[in-house]
Amino acid sequence: MNQLPPFDLAGFSAYRLTVAAQKLSDAFARQYRDQFGISNPEWRVLVHISQSDGTSIRDIEARVAMEKSKVSRAAKRLEQAGYISKQINKTDRRLLHLHLTSKGQNLMTELLPLADRFQQEMETRLGKAFKGLEAGLDKILEDQE
Repeated sequence: MNQLPPFDLAGFSAYRLTVAAQKLSDAFARQYRDQFGISNPEWRVLVHISQSDGTSIRDIEARVAMEKSKVSRAAKRLEQAGYISKQINKTDRRLLHLHLTSKGQNLMTELLPLADRFQQEMETRLGKAFKGLEAGLDKILEDQE
């Protein structure tokens, strides 16, 4: 049997970022799931719709690195719950344009401050290291576009 080369998984940045992102995502998801009954994919769809004047499933899929089927299922559940509406895109009839309903806007009025508080807690927890983390994330994300 061949000897594997040495490898420090605990020091492998891509692995550490994935684990850290999942832990943060899970911690925040517990809050909005408990308070509002929405899932992680539903949160991602809602927050992206709230930051635009309507968007498509394709746009959300590209921005959040989530499979189209997951985005579609989340959008369907959100539409059934009355949080979003779907309209046919005027320039490309194959695309659906997603918009917040008034019920969805009310939900986001409560949900976005929860996200802001979560962000503030993370900034406080990281202290001076937060600015370096943000700079590193900016660099990684811009290099991937």
